[in-house]
Amino acid sequence: MSSASRSRPWDVRRLPSAEERNFLVTGGNAGIGYFAAEQLATTGALVVIGSRNPAKADAALASIRSRVPGARVRHLYLDLADLPSLKTAADSLDLGRLDAVVHNAGVALDDPPRRRTKDGHELMFGTNHLGHYALTRWLAPLLSAAPAGRVVTVGSFAARSERLDLDDLQSTRDYRPKRTYGRSKLAQMCFGFELDRRLRAVGSTVLSVVAHPGGALDSLTPPRPPVSTTTPGERLRGLPAALMVQGKDAGAWPVVRAVLDSEVQGGQLWGPRVFGLRGRPRREPVPAHMADPAVAAQLWAAGAELTGTDPQFGFR
Repeated sequence: MSSASRSRPWDVRRLPSAEERNFLVTGGNAGIGYFAAEQLATTGALVVIGSRNPAKADAALASIRSRVPGARVRHLYLDLADLPSLKTAADSLDLGRLDAVVHNAGVALDDPPRRRTKDGHELMFGTNHLGHYALTRWLAPLLSAAPAGRVVTVGSFAARSERLDLDDLQSTRDYRPKRTYGRSKLAQMCFGFELDRRLRAVGSTVLSVVAHPGGALDSLTPPRPPVSTTTPGERLRGLPAALMVQGKDAGAWPVVRAVLDSEVQGGQLWGPRVFGLRGRPRREPVPAHMADPAVAAQLWAAGAELTGTDPQFGFR
């Protein structure tokens, strides 16, 4: 890479070409995932939207095609709450390689009761963390086949104030939805940093990067009907919040940079520039509780046991 390209500032509206590359965005039919998929589609890459809802996925594909002439996008049926289905989903990608997967899909519940996945796991932990843990295992051969594959895990600002209870990862004793959600995102972020340590240990060319959208509100998000719509009143009421947070289109910027920027390195955390809540993407210090190797090792072992996957993952 030339010195000029190294010094050129990252432009969120002028992304580098990624032609002939293949990206998978889980939960790419809505929210941050949709805007990450839309932005990645402008690079010329093939963008696969992983979604368990074909109708919503079709709407997202149509929206992207209407805004990105010649967009190469398609749908992959993907249900992260159904662990036995994930190997079939990975196989049905039918690609020779995968240049990046964006672990974005997630469930956020606001009220009890505690719900479970098809496999009997608490729904938020089971979908947000365990589903992506197992999916990474089945995508390992495709990511290893790429010249420089990446796993980009989308965390949350909510994880900063949480701590994992390794004796009650699935909130069986004390279920509080908002706390359980924050802990599920913390588990994802711990996974992303631990994955990179393990990739480095085996000399893999695959990188694992963590990104988060900061504060991203629907009311500040540009409409993408029928994927997302906001009324004029909702947009007006959201304007005061724009001093501190942003829309989901801007929330996708750190994720997209983590996928595309050749200067991004494994084990890094990327988020919005202003207080970690809004603005253009920048690298952030990794909070100590997200990078504790002892906690991460126990979480990794629990993930292998709960998903029934090989803890070595098979990266090369």
